[in-house]
Amino acid sequence: MNVLGFDTATPSTAVALRLDDGVTLRGRDDPGPGERPGHTTRLLPLAHGLLAEAGVRFADVDLIAVGVGPGTFTGLRVGVASARGLAQSLGVELVGVSTPRVLAEAALRPPAAPRPPRGRMPVLAAIDARRGEAFLAAYAAAAERPDARLRDGADAIRAHELAAPQAVPPADFAGFVSAAGAGGGWLAVGDGATRFRAELQAVGVTVAPEDSPLHRVDAGILCDLAAAQARGAAPGDRPPAVLPDYCRRPDAELALEGAAAR
Repeated sequence: MNVLGFDTATPSTAVALRLDDGVTLRGRDDPGPGERPGHTTRLLPLAHGLLAEAGVRFADVDLIAVGVGPGTFTGLRVGVASARGLAQSLGVELVGVSTPRVLAEAALRPPAAPRPPRGRMPVLAAIDARRGEAFLAAYAAAAERPDARLRDGADAIRAHELAAPQAVPPADFAGFVSAAGAGGGWLAVGDGATRFRAELQAVGVTVAPEDSPLHRVDAGILCDLAAAQARGAAPGDRPPAVLPDYCRRPDAELALEGAAAR
């Protein structure tokens, strides 16, 4: 199964092409300080570039995968609308994947020698939500089955959700972590983790180093999760609708409501 996946929930545009033989090609656009996200202008060129590199056509894609957030409103709209358009034009299935789950899955996969799931720290996936908040979600490692392996040789780990994504101000970080359970020893990843490093560390959460790739959404893992979801669907099942997870009301809506009240 050839899977084309992308995520635009953060300022970065992450794209990947997972080929039927298990090889995964990746491309991304990370805007510099002060630069605007390039979702609209970079998404399709990145996808075209990966297809050309692999020597395949859009017609050879079997599945479209998209990160559904939560994240930036404009980014999510661009990503989900592009995914819907591609899936419809190609006549293939569309699968939506939680962006925090992608971050957590990357953090729970061992980079080298596998360890038992109980040896991995629970993960706090954090995405910068603006307005002085972070979208937080909590996960722990859970093996699909003892003998399961991914094609890249890592454990077939699936991020078990302990707490669903929600917008949390720094004052409530401690309460969120406590309610999520799993004891201590949390590892925080994502651009929200770097944005609120001091506040997270103040409540006992370890934040991955500033330059760690774990803070960036990996579209290759998004493709893996989407493919696993598609394989696990029962024959004849109608795929769920793919909708952006805004997790809270848009800024524009709040502004209009405020203006009407005034």
